[in-house]
Amino acid sequence: MKNPLYITSHGILSRKGNTLYFINKDVEKTIPIHAINEINCHGKVSLKSGASSLLMKEGIPVNFFNKYGFYEGSLYPKIKLNSGLVVVNQSKYYLDNEKRCFIAKEFVEGIKHNILKTLKYYSKKGKDVDSFINEIEKEPINGEISQVMSSEGRIWKHYYQSFDFISKKFTLDKREIRPPTNELNSLISFGNSLLYATTLSELYQTYLHPSVSFLHEPSERRFSLALDFADIFKPIIVSRVIFKLLNTNKITEKHFDKDVGVLLNDKGKQIFISEYQNKLETTIKHKDLNKKVSYRYLIRLEGYKLIKHILEDKKYESFKMWW
Repeated sequence: MKNPLYITSHGILSRKGNTLYFINKDVEKTIPIHAINEINCHGKVSLKSGASSLLMKEGIPVNFFNKYGFYEGSLYPKIKLNSGLVVVNQSKYYLDNEKRCFIAKEFVEGIKHNILKTLKYYSKKGKDVDSFINEIEKEPINGEISQVMSSEGRIWKHYYQSFDFISKKFTLDKREIRPPTNELNSLISFGNSLLYATTLSELYQTYLHPSVSFLHEPSERRFSLALDFADIFKPIIVSRVIFKLLNTNKITEKHFDKDVGVLLNDKGKQIFISEYQNKLETTIKHKDLNKKVSYRYLIRLEGYKLIKHILEDKKYESFKMWW
């Protein structure tokens, strides 16, 4: 089984023959290239041309994040799964307002469902979040794209307001991004960036084009379909990782630096990434496939379901947590 590689320190990726190395002033480490499926660079990492060539040959993307934990870009191999039919139909569905609205609404239905599942889980554990559950349950999802996005925004607002009642470790107050102004905002932003990169890597394993989205507007500067899919899984992956780390005291004040904003330090990033990877590798019995699949693979399955929908094979239904 191949796994992602996370690099949190500064250094250089270099190649000797068919072997990849990570080198800095403290270490020269061999990277088992046939055991990884992506590289995520959270430090200042340079790639020698030989390393880049080897990674592209092996089909391994490299994702880069800035010091705030935000995704900056990727070095991607040439697309290995091509289907003109899928990309043409994907574009047609974006251009058809009725068809686009159906998919966008289904995305938000998935987001709403998974947020409510998460809140109800913590409500059963005695957390005072019932008022937020009630507000989210009342939120309608209908109308044009702008109305659907407004509903999504209100759902996320209520959800983030509940964070102060789930964990007393830090106070969120309000969601602030660039830069994160407190510890909870920092954790949310870091986790969301990790999930975006994971989602992008999973989309790379399908025939979908990551720039043609349905809820978020397509943009020249980002792969917006990855944003669409990532939002569905944030409540059950990112949020659960955050609350577990806080409620078990694995992340504390000592794991943050305060510069321009509040940022996870290297040790904090390593702890978060370890727990995040554990969550991605966790398996559940799939109700339709009748076999165990990982949380990570659930994201790829979302892509497969959307392909079936735009090829008019099977109506799309967004992922909704059932356990």
